Amino acid sequence: MPEAAWTAAVAAIRGVAPAAEVQLICHVNPDGDALGSMLGFALGLRRLGFTGLRATFPGEFDVPEPYRTLPGSDLLVPHSEAYAEPVLTVIFDVAAESRLGGLADRLDGDAPVIVLDHHASFTGFGDVALVDPTAAATSVVAEELLTRLGVPLDAEIAECLYVALTTDTGSFKFVRSPSVHALAARLVATGISPAEIARRTFDTRPFGAMKLTGEVLGRAVLDPAAAGGRGLVWTYATAADLERHGQRPYVLDALIDPVRGVAEADVAVVIKEQTPGEWAVSLRSKGGVNVSAVAAALGGGGHRLAAGFTGHGTPQDVIAQILPLLEA
Repeated sequence: MPEAAWTAAVAAIRGVAPAAEVQLICHVNPDGDALGSMLGFALGLRRLGFTGLRATFPGEFDVPEPYRTLPGSDLLVPHSEAYAEPVLTVIFDVAAESRLGGLADRLDGDAPVIVLDHHASFTGFGDVALVDPTAAATSVVAEELLTRLGVPLDAEIAECLYVALTTDTGSFKFVRSPSVHALAARLVATGISPAEIARRTFDTRPFGAMKLTGEVLGRAVLDPAAAGGRGLVWTYATAADLERHGQRPYVLDALIDPVRGVAEADVAVVIKEQTPGEWAVSLRSKGGVNVSAVAAALGGGGHRLAAGFTGHGTPQDVIAQILPLLEA
């Protein structure tokens, strides 16, 4: 990223009075990187003396269970309580304005907007864009900006950023950069417990979620000829599945992990019902296919090995859209 972007971001933040209304926003249906980056950065601003902070995300105010105890969660408010005219807006892990839902109007005011992101599919919005497609997670960008603001790491900030880093890297399975592990070491050095964070974030699931996972995996479909012979495996989960097992939508986020482990397929797809006829689609690749290009062609985005978009119709309709793009 250009040095001028870092300088502009620091100047914008330094130019805000500590008591001013500062709004932090992450994407709809927030994951660990979105929430962890946002709350970790919010805590850093609090350390600088900011008292008018609010953090939020569009859609239903439903924080996934593994992230409900993150430090800084007291700053979270429903989107209906977001500042209407903040003096500064900072956006986290959002590659496209559509991911801001009803909060996209915060981009239209006179107040500066800083965007922290790491998606190659970033569409370009905001006044200052700190977007590094080579970064393993948005938390990497957030930590760099905190450093440039002179905020030292403490255990609370570190816990948020560590959760963000581990969730977006698959517990470091998908990164080779020594700098990512060096950042993890700095975070752990504050005294946080990686084992406890891993247990809470990855290894604790309701019994109903386990039953639901078995049912959804049981309807998986393997198409070895798809993606130019590289193979596709896909499945779907409905709102009725969640209701039948008494589960909340966040438990569906982990479904992609066992699906992408299928040896006969390079590409894995999980289709999750949001509302009738509307689906959140997660795509993963082992390296043979650039799923970010597939997602971008369908109005979404992401990374080469992990991407997503919003699909419509039936699960079969969604797959019918994906198949020709995989061939291309």
